[in-house]
Order: sequence, then C-alpha cells, then structure tokens
Amino acid sequence: MKAKDLLGRTGEELAVGHLAAAGYQILERNWRCRQGEIDVVARDGDTLVVVEVKTRSSLDFGHPFEAVSAAKLARLCLLAAAWARAHAVSTRSWRVDAVSVLLPAGDGPGDRPAPVIEHLLGIG
Repeated sequence: MKAKDLLGRTGEELAVGHLAAAGYQILERNWRCRQGEIDVVARDGDTLVVVEVKTRSSLDFGHPFEAVSAAKLARLCLLAAAWARAHAVSTRSWRVDAVSVLLPAGDGPGDRPAPVIEHLLGIG
C-alpha cells in the first residue's frame, strides 16, 4: 500500500473514532457512485451528515481544510442527495462536515506526536 493511501486510511479511522466518540452514528464509509465518493455518512441526532476527511502529515502545503474547495463542497451536496435516494432515506435535516487529521511524523521509530483532529460542522 502506498504511503499516501495508508496516511489517508489512518486519518479516516481516527476521524470515525472522533465522530463516534462525539455521539455520531456511523452509517457508511467510502460510499461511491458515478458522481464521486463520500468518506463518511453519519447521523448526528436526527441530522444526516456527510463528512469529508482530509489527512496530512504536515502543514507544508497548507491546512487540510484548504483542500475542501467550493467545487468539492458542491459535489458533496450532490452526493448527499444521491446517497439519500439510493438508501430511500428522507430527511429534512442534513449537513456537510469536514474533519481534518494532522499526523506529523516523529524523529524516530515510535516517536510520532499525537494526531491533531479538528471538526468543522456545517460547512455546506
């Protein structure tokens, strides 16, 4: 597995753990259709939540949230509707959240600093 893929998978695992600890019910992960992919679909109470997870090993190329462009946000809104149709879910309340996971490398084996997880609610 490529290092980038492993980083992304690790970040997504941490994000799902964070969401579950915050009381979210995880409904699905990595849902795909012709229009794209949703990293995480969850429920926060009665609200359906589509979550975009962005993981980085450093801030050298900007904060992970900077990778959620207006075009990506628009696609996530379309994907939320597609997921609801595909699962025959009718909901009045839904939102798009983003979770940023920063996994800095350590100086040596077993020397990795703790991950930094940030969660933005209702970005779209």
